[in-house]
Amino acid sequence: MNKFHKLCLPMGMYFIANLLVSEANAQQVSFTAEQVNRGQDQYANACAVCHLPSLQGAFEAPALKGADFQNQWRGKQVSELLAIINETMPLQAPGTLTGAQLVEIVAYMLEQNGLSPNESALVGSSAGLLFSGTNVAGAAVSEVRRTAVPGVAGNVRSPDALDRVPPFGVLYESDSARTKVYQEASNYRNVTTAELANPSASDWTYWRGNPQSHGYSSLGQIDRQNVKSLSLAWVWGMEPGRSQPAPLVRSGIMYIPNFGNVVQALDAETGTLLWEYQRLFPEGERQGALLRTLALWEDLIYVATTDAHLVALDARTGQVRWDTEIADSSKGFSNTSGPIVADGVVVNGITGCTRFYVESCFITGHDALTGRELWRTFTIEQDVAGIEDTWGGLPVEFRGGGDVWIPGSWDPETGLVYFGIAQAKPWMAVSRGLTTEDAGLYANSTVALDVKTGEIVWHRQIIPGESLDMDEAYERVLIDLDGETYVFSIGKTGILWKVDRENGKFQGMVETVFQNIFDQIDRETGELTYRQDIQDMKVGEWLSVCPSTAGGHNWQSTAYFPPERLLVIPLSQSCMEMSPRQAVTFEIGSGGSQGDRAWKEMPGTDGKFGKLSAFNVEDMSETWSIEQRAPFLTAALTTAGGLVFIGDYDRQVHAYDVETGEELWKTRLGSSVMGFPVSFEINGTQYIAISTGREGGSPWRIPTFLTPELVSPEGHNAVYVFKLNDR
Repeated sequence: MNKFHKLCLPMGMYFIANLLVSEANAQQVSFTAEQVNRGQDQYANACAVCHLPSLQGAFEAPALKGADFQNQWRGKQVSELLAIINETMPLQAPGTLTGAQLVEIVAYMLEQNGLSPNESALVGSSAGLLFSGTNVAGAAVSEVRRTAVPGVAGNVRSPDALDRVPPFGVLYESDSARTKVYQEASNYRNVTTAELANPSASDWTYWRGNPQSHGYSSLGQIDRQNVKSLSLAWVWGMEPGRSQPAPLVRSGIMYIPNFGNVVQALDAETGTLLWEYQRLFPEGERQGALLRTLALWEDLIYVATTDAHLVALDARTGQVRWDTEIADSSKGFSNTSGPIVADGVVVNGITGCTRFYVESCFITGHDALTGRELWRTFTIEQDVAGIEDTWGGLPVEFRGGGDVWIPGSWDPETGLVYFGIAQAKPWMAVSRGLTTEDAGLYANSTVALDVKTGEIVWHRQIIPGESLDMDEAYERVLIDLDGETYVFSIGKTGILWKVDRENGKFQGMVETVFQNIFDQIDRETGELTYRQDIQDMKVGEWLSVCPSTAGGHNWQSTAYFPPERLLVIPLSQSCMEMSPRQAVTFEIGSGGSQGDRAWKEMPGTDGKFGKLSAFNVEDMSETWSIEQRAPFLTAALTTAGGLVFIGDYDRQVHAYDVETGEELWKTRLGSSVMGFPVSFEINGTQYIAISTGREGGSPWRIPTFLTPELVSPEGHNAVYVFKLNDR
């Protein structure tokens, strides 16, 4: 069922209609043993932490079994209890339990109160009584209800006295989504294709600010001289879980992705919640996961969901406008980042490609108005007559990997979009039944696609036969220099690449951290040669390599500073030992990563795992560099005020002089600083937004394994917004 229904005040009262049924005609409620069994699990997950596993209650959470509970609910209809639970529970997220879950929890509660199940199932529309007869003291249930007035007690509370969150707003709900609208984002102005191609400085309409992924704001109100006067404007708590968000801002409205596929629209000046969208997942399936980025076009917000759908939301209300299934999530296909919009096409890369199926990973283009798929381009080389096999004879169904888990970039002049493709899987060649001589296209490549057709116009494979989980999947930064156009990229090896944007030809490279993976690098062609022991890897043997799978560089994106032609790069300094596991079983549905890893300090760094460096993009020379103990866990943000903002594992937000690397300001937040900082302007005031978050693969393992003295508290995901204190 995909049709949305609109429920106005009161919101979420799914079972209230049957209150009109006469109690005189109601019978004792019935339920089944199967409902009790499922309800026990639901209760343990949603209720037991407050009401206790015994149902005896604690502090302000009342007992849900025994004489007091039975007397309170004797003679009342089950619909009343269902409505109260729906409106008020779970305490931190009322209204999130499904109708079936509510019914099963109540069935379990009734069974715990001595009622016996039978063959008739409890349903939400039941008119049955919870407990019939007299109360424990033997008095008959009163049939006349009266409210209290001063001096005279009542037997029911007054209808205008509240004991729960009052219903408010508008609810849109379907089987797969729930949107609560507290206020419409009425100030929102549609974003045209022309505006996306050349964004306003006051907005942040791409995940990295512009289609070229510069991570640069041309706002300069906050500058080197006054940055010390930054103060907190507001903070908004976000959903718990793995979080690396990249907010978007348009017309003074912030759209922020949360863990669990929750999207929130906030007044970006005050931090007031306007609406909230939540993806709903079938019971027993994965209940949402990391959601890094979103996309904007016209009056739509685009969300790529954990269950491999692409969803368009109304930017003003959060209501679902269309929902398109991209892939079968039961096969592992998923999304962790979001799409981009280029010339009216929503372009999205799929991930979750560790298992073997005929259909490999891919990038799709969709009509932005309808969600209709326009094209599909596979990121794993297919069996096509006349094309050289680069997979050592492996059938296409056993060619794993090629995930696309970071959004791409768009060149409006050429109509091309640029993506980084992840490594082959299993990670290590011997576990794939191959060698490092088997290139495995298009893994670890840059691909340039025609946005209208999906045709691969050119590709450049950066590490053929990659075998150490050294992703090259990250941001592609499009830079124009004196009439020439380039793509800059950097992956886990820490090698910064410069290639011609028109054809992918090699133009230059520089090593930004210590690496010992390649013993030969042709600096005229960019060709890499693995160390001999890596080429000769054997199952069960350990290889010692630098950097580790944290990078070098990882998802924490670079930022370009156009005035000085500097690319500022968050880097990580660690090494690892890695061992291949036995080759996978080559059968449909199998697969995996098949590698063991252990991390350690990088030689010559004195335990300084975090590094931030600036490189001149003309001659690829390093302009400045700083190192610190705590790894940097956000993207960099450069601004016209001559600043670069970045956050780290140790809860610090830093502002550096972008030309010298001098630290000019810092402040400490509630937890590790993670995500993609942004800048925007409202009513003449510039704001800087940056988030705290948790977890995240190898970049998270480095501080948790190697800097245990740096403590990062749980449960503090939030977005913090700063402005000058005199504004």
